Amino acid sequence: MEPPHNDTSKQDPGRRCPWVVGISGASGTPYAASVLRGLLAAGEAVDLIVSRASRLTLLDETGIAFRDAHWRADLREWLARGADGKPGTFPVTEADLAEVRYWPAGDLAAGPSSGSYPVKGMLIVPASTACVAGVALGLSKDLLQRVASVTLKERRRLVVAVRETPLNGPTLKHLVTLDEAGAVVLPASPAFYAGATHIQDLVDFVAGRVLDAAEVPHGLYRRWEGELRGGSKEVEEAPEAP
Repeated sequence: MEPPHNDTSKQDPGRRCPWVVGISGASGTPYAASVLRGLLAAGEAVDLIVSRASRLTLLDETGIAFRDAHWRADLREWLARGADGKPGTFPVTEADLAEVRYWPAGDLAAGPSSGSYPVKGMLIVPASTACVAGVALGLSKDLLQRVASVTLKERRRLVVAVRETPLNGPTLKHLVTLDEAGAVVLPASPAFYAGATHIQDLVDFVAGRVLDAAEVPHGLYRRWEGELRGGSKEVEEAPEAP
């Protein structure tokens, strides 16, 4: 099987070609918010799918009720919130939201459900074990799973940011199946070498790795350059003593 690719050279340059972002019911909605902000900051268009289960997680983790009829206002509130729950941490403009198209999870006739609908690929952030199983088995029980199946069959980039621990045997087998099908399996595993001093730094590291897998430029974390930095950002940036 040929590996998936992200070649959009044959796309009409004037035609909208978004990244599909699928949000499942796993814990980790701040990861999704950071990925969405990163995509919009890079000038990427986004097609958004929020599963029914993820709405409960979002409500529990942020207090935000994501509603189909008011998705734009709810998305603005969510993206503006920091990983620590503080409202108004990030600026979100109407121009940002204009680049987002929302599809209800139950709409199996939505644009991205067809391989003829132009997209660059799909990012599932976070991905629950139920979502992983559904995609690996090709169940297509909702729009999120259907789009993931289409992404694989069209040989487009699929990044699956699984968020669960520990992982049991069936889930590990499903992840191997996705890897063999060409998906990028990306566990939501924060790293500390980038000098994290805040929960947002840990969230942004994972989000940055998701965007790396999608080849989307960003500045969400400090990259490893082969030199020890001696700890946190505060230590690195502190002025030298006289």
